[in-house]
Amino acid sequence: MKQTTPFLPLPALLLLSACNGGSDSSSAASAPNVEDLTTGVYTVSTGDANAPTVGKYYSGFNGDRLLVLNGSNDQATQLYQRQGNNVWESTPTQSATVTLLRHDAALTAGNIAVSSFAGNYVTQAAQGINASFTVSSGGVISANATDCKISGQLSAGSMPDTLKLNLKTVNCGSLPSSSSGYLMADNDYAPAAFRLLTVSGQQIVDLWSYAD
Repeated sequence: MKQTTPFLPLPALLLLSACNGGSDSSSAASAPNVEDLTTGVYTVSTGDANAPTVGKYYSGFNGDRLLVLNGSNDQATQLYQRQGNNVWESTPTQSATVTLLRHDAALTAGNIAVSSFAGNYVTQAAQGINASFTVSSGGVISANATDCKISGQLSAGSMPDTLKLNLKTVNCGSLPSSSSGYLMADNDYAPAAFRLLTVSGQQIVDLWSYAD
């Protein structure tokens, strides 16, 4: 792949610079394309109608959007996110057009308070690795006595049934040491109290958490 760059006169360099100036629009053109849904929370399906992929779609009043597609074990395998009026981004990265086969709105969805999640919880961080943690009324996540340590901070979210999340882990198998994303609360997740869903690079972290 490594090549020697030939000498170019100044006019040619200026022309190359002008061409490279269009890289932002090229990036936008290669971004994934996902249908916009009005403010709310939806159970959605996509892909093959005979064997659809199921997930959740969260839509905020300010343009923020989150589409979570699950695998057969209910763990997130693909995420699509949009902040405000920016382009959609995907994890892992792909430039697909996502067609929703159906989208059923939740009967109840709205803003949730950080303080309502104060308590003790346990989650499976990896195969055979559990982590216990406490959430304070102010949204501080503190690790308990398990070897796998989960900590972080929750704050108000812009989409229904979600809170913003910064997450840190220590001794938790292959989980990244730092990631960011959302706490998602939904009656469909019962008996889990919520999911902690974050992204670090191309890695998705999906921690179904239960009252302890």
